[in-house]
Amino acid sequence: MNQQLTIIIPCKNEGEGIIDVIKLISTQIDCRIIIADSSTEESSILLLKKYQSIYKNIEIIEGGLPAIARNSGAKLVKTPHILFLDADIYPECNTIKKCLDVCINDNYDLVTCKFKTDKGYNWIYRIFDIFQWFSSKTKPFALGGFMLFKIEIFNKLKGFNEEDKIAEDYHLSSKIKPNRFKITNDFVYTSSRRFSKKGIWYMIKLAWKSWLNVDNDEFFKQDYNYWKWKIIKQ
Repeated sequence: MNQQLTIIIPCKNEGEGIIDVIKLISTQIDCRIIIADSSTEESSILLLKKYQSIYKNIEIIEGGLPAIARNSGAKLVKTPHILFLDADIYPECNTIKKCLDVCINDNYDLVTCKFKTDKGYNWIYRIFDIFQWFSSKTKPFALGGFMLFKIEIFNKLKGFNEEDKIAEDYHLSSKIKPNRFKITNDFVYTSSRRFSKKGIWYMIKLAWKSWLNVDNDEFFKQDYNYWKWKIIKQ
């Protein structure tokens, strides 16, 4: 088992989706995986327990909102590096290893990569690539779907702010020194559910407002109806 990395995945009612992610990770790297689960559906709970008996490197703990779930997992980490993944993130071949190598060999505090999704929404991530590059010069902007930290730095920053209801990922990554932050050209695939459930413009506005309020801690403590999911017709 890899002694450099532990992976933390917050999870809620993901069903077979989280199992597909676990299987994909297992083809790329053999490391400890901590699932911070807050599922309410019995089918999802039983499915995770079933695969925990198959994959001995999986540990299931109590979850919660992303900031709380991630911090709960981080408290159990003993490796020098920690990767936060979302439950609908599918790393392309060797993305995890490549980012880990960059973090170790080039001595970065936080490494992230690029995202792709379903065809109708990919343009959003390509625009975000440009915005993220400019932001990285002053206030690094990493998406919580893939954040690879040095555990020492993560702990020094006291982890995610558990009062944050939205954009806890950016709120934390913005505290990283720009010269210690790296965006690689590797990719992960993620579902488009955030855009289909909340709407494109809602998500773009939220990212923009988060950037404008990066130094306003109170902004991140409101959820702005983010957790009230409904299907939006584009």
